[in-house]
Amino acid sequence: MNPYEHRRRNVSLDEDDQRIAEAFADFFGSVVSPDSVRQAEAEGIDRELWQRAVEMGVTSMALPEDLGGDDAGVFALALVAGEAGRVLAPIPFIDHVVATRLLVATGDPAAVPLIAAAATGETILAFAAQPLDARRLVSSAAIATHTVGFDGADIVVVSADEPRARVRNRAHLPSAWVDPAAERNLRLASPDAPTAYRRARDEWNVLTAAALAGLTAGSLALGAESTKTRETMGVPLGMLQGVAFPLVDAHIGAVSARSLALRAAWFLDHEPDAESHLPAAAVVYAHDVAVRGTNVSAHVQGGLGFTNEAPTTPYFLRAHGWALAGGDLRAERRHIVESELAARRAARALEPHSAVLAH
Repeated sequence: MNPYEHRRRNVSLDEDDQRIAEAFADFFGSVVSPDSVRQAEAEGIDRELWQRAVEMGVTSMALPEDLGGDDAGVFALALVAGEAGRVLAPIPFIDHVVATRLLVATGDPAAVPLIAAAATGETILAFAAQPLDARRLVSSAAIATHTVGFDGADIVVVSADEPRARVRNRAHLPSAWVDPAAERNLRLASPDAPTAYRRARDEWNVLTAAALAGLTAGSLALGAESTKTRETMGVPLGMLQGVAFPLVDAHIGAVSARSLALRAAWFLDHEPDAESHLPAAAVVYAHDVAVRGTNVSAHVQGGLGFTNEAPTTPYFLRAHGWALAGGDLRAERRHIVESELAARRAARALEPHSAVLAH
């Protein structure tokens, strides 16, 4: 029996995982507030929070020990992403760690100085979730000097001599255009650049899915609290089935999205060649859940929930924008279908051999 078989079907947290989740829940919950989130919207980052997060180890925890890291995996990163998403922490955590791990995956010595600077948070890295074979909009490029991506043949680092102009967007991400033809390029030697990049894309999808699941939970907590404190005809709003049932349904979606994200993270850590559709499935499902969940949260708060000043509004806006920073989700849906079809074809191809062995 596969020694991982039980764990493959069980994504509950062990003691170490629980400690990581609790530590970062406490950290983000104590230092991030609705006011600080709104204040960071102009630049797209809270630099004081970024420094404190670096001190917590978010930039180094998933690097190899010989590069100053703790050798944590994607599962641990997903726990951090979930707690960051719950409070809308305005830091480029996901892009930065995915870009840094992609540099490590190349094994090119030329990347080592940049990895060291990224590990200490001194340098912020952007990750190009779409191939850098042309001018691309990259979600963290306005605050990052270096953008790590794939140009169709090699892993590349595209660097700007001047800060890039930020492009306004509904998710308040520090997005900017990156033009490899007009900026400095460093090509890194990699034994299999396409595979390394696809792995980085998978990690980005999984961590974004975890963040979206946390975002949905955070938004629903605001909606639920509102229904407990507001009344209609002498009873709390939350007592009404038309209010309670949609909230519960959305909560189930958030829990399921988190579970799927953690399952996908576990496979990336332990069996990266199996269940290759999971990262795409996780981000697509989490995006759909977040859009619906934040809409429900705003709706149960009545007209107040749809004002610009409402605490739930930033959740609503980011739910629509976070996953789309990676490009068109239809591409991920196609990847899910293609992976499933390939698995079924492979299973059918083995059927005659299985029948022979059975006799």
